Amino acid sequence: MSRTAIRSAKSRSARGAKARRDGQGAEILAALWLMAKGWRILGMRVKTPQGEIDLLARRGDVLAVVEVKRRRTLDEALRAVSATQRDRLRRAGTTLAARRTDLQQLAVRLDLLAIGPRAWPRHVPDAWPSDGGFA
Repeated sequence: MSRTAIRSAKSRSARGAKARRDGQGAEILAALWLMAKGWRILGMRVKTPQGEIDLLARRGDVLAVVEVKRRRTLDEALRAVSATQRDRLRRAGTTLAARRTDLQQLAVRLDLLAIGPRAWPRHVPDAWPSDGGFA
């Protein structure tokens, strides 16, 4: 491997590590924000057969599968979650709820928590209702 290739690989690795740290920080901030709003956090980075759920939160009769995105604008955050990813998250949430008796009676929905620079976090309940939602 050439020196240039090694430097490039190290640079990609450093960018990846920074992105993971930034993502973890955004998820912690999102969890704190939701707790301040009365949500109970049931899990962070919840692993399911369909993939990882950033935050799983409950308030009343609602189980929110929360996708956390750090972007410059809310619009960018909404667009950052593809239809495929939304479908995967929906399946993960409904499967998880079906398998846990304490969650079976809850309405499951897909929320977005967008975090931007110099702005309060923005929680968007049922962020993608045109996809058909949960109910």
